Amino acid sequence: MPQNWTEITASPGNTKIPRLIMPGIFAFTPNRDTLGATSYLIVDKIGNILFDCPSWNEANHQFIQSQGGVQSLIISHRGGIGKNILQMQQALSCQVILQEQEAYLLPEVEVTSFGDGLTLSPDLELIWTPGHSPGSSCLYYGQQGGILFTGRHLLPKSPEEIVPLRTLKTFHWNRQLNSIARLRDRFDSTTLKYIMPGANTGYLRGKGYLDNAYEQLSQLDLTALRSLEAI
Repeated sequence: MPQNWTEITASPGNTKIPRLIMPGIFAFTPNRDTLGATSYLIVDKIGNILFDCPSWNEANHQFIQSQGGVQSLIISHRGGIGKNILQMQQALSCQVILQEQEAYLLPEVEVTSFGDGLTLSPDLELIWTPGHSPGSSCLYYGQQGGILFTGRHLLPKSPEEIVPLRTLKTFHWNRQLNSIARLRDRFDSTTLKYIMPGANTGYLRGKGYLDNAYEQLSQLDLTALRSLEAI
């Protein structure tokens, strides 16, 4: 992996309407409060899911309400916490879900925490993937061939390639690679078709997701990555 590859930070002041990238899945524009992270709205008959915090403004609020509101706001890791998360919970009347290692970061918010994983519905499951941060987690959606929302656990470095990124702020690199290995063991090419990352979505050149997701995971050389220096 090139050593000069770094995360892309979003430009400020963007309040565009969230973009439909797959049936029932919308991507918000990157949020300055979360260092350019991309959040997603999953419109599901059992209850809508917001994955990470979008910019909190009237346009996004009205859009979410127009899609039927939100049952759960899931935080992929501590970096996905927006500064207005309490106001979001109050305005949307939703539960906030965060892995137990990082739930303490939200003392004023009513948080539903979980350990190794949490099943939300037959098609929605949270998977603890520590490494990038202690409570880093991915969301698996079993529709459309299988979609994994990865937060910053896995990021694109091109429209067709996904990688873990080691920085000086990475909590534990080997644990992050071990989490990737567990994802490979958990899925196969019939259950994991797409990855929707939580940052660096500019590399996707408008597509909004990576396909051939399981093949992407299988091609990662975890042994070589263990010796990778932080950037």
